[in-house]
Parts: sequence; structure tokens; C-alpha cells
Amino acid sequence: MKSVAMKTLCRVLIVSLMSLTFQTASAGMIRTEQAAAAISPDRALVLSTLTRSDVSEQMQAQGLDPAIAAERVAAMTDAEVRTLADNINTAPAGGLSTLAAVVIIGLLVWVIWYRR
Repeated sequence: MKSVAMKTLCRVLIVSLMSLTFQTASAGMIRTEQAAAAISPDRALVLSTLTRSDVSEQMQAQGLDPAIAAERVAAMTDAEVRTLADNINTAPAGGLSTLAAVVIIGLLVWVIWYRR
């Protein structure tokens, strides 16, 4: 019984190894335009963030043209874009509001002033 099972197992393994080793791979040259057209997910995230209406309004309010910002992102290296995308992903959603900052600073000044 063992020998029949072993023979069958060996035959199955031999056939599977023979059929799985014949894989075809193709390599070819690509043009520079094709390589440049492939955009990384990090760069896409940064560019999509720049095209949001609230971000665009904030940039224009600070005197920066969104088209120029997009050109600058296109000129950045992959490492710079990856760092910027990581900053976007880890940034707090709401941030600290101006009113909350004024209240906190006011409380700190009040505590320091009346401790004397």
C-alpha cells in the first residue's frame, strides 16, 4: 500500500515540477515616455490633494497658483514625493482651530499670571 501511494505521489510531483518549470518571461525595451507616464501612487495622492477645491482656495489665498504647485510636484524626486505623501497621510484631519489655540494660550497666560 505504501509503495503504490509513494509511486503515485512521486509521479504527481514529477509531472507538476516538469509543467511548472516551463514559464515564459518576456522583457523588452520601453520608451522614455512610457516610463515617465507611469505615475506613482504617492505622486497621484499629492496631485489629487492639490486639485481639491479647499486646498486650491487656500493656495490662492496665500498667493500660490495651483498650476505652479502641480509643476513643482512634477519636478520633485520620488523620495521627496514619498515624504510629502507620508505627511499627508499622517496629518490630523481637523487640526487645531484658531479659537482653541487662543483659548489654550489665554489659559496658560492666566495660570502663569495668577500663580505669582
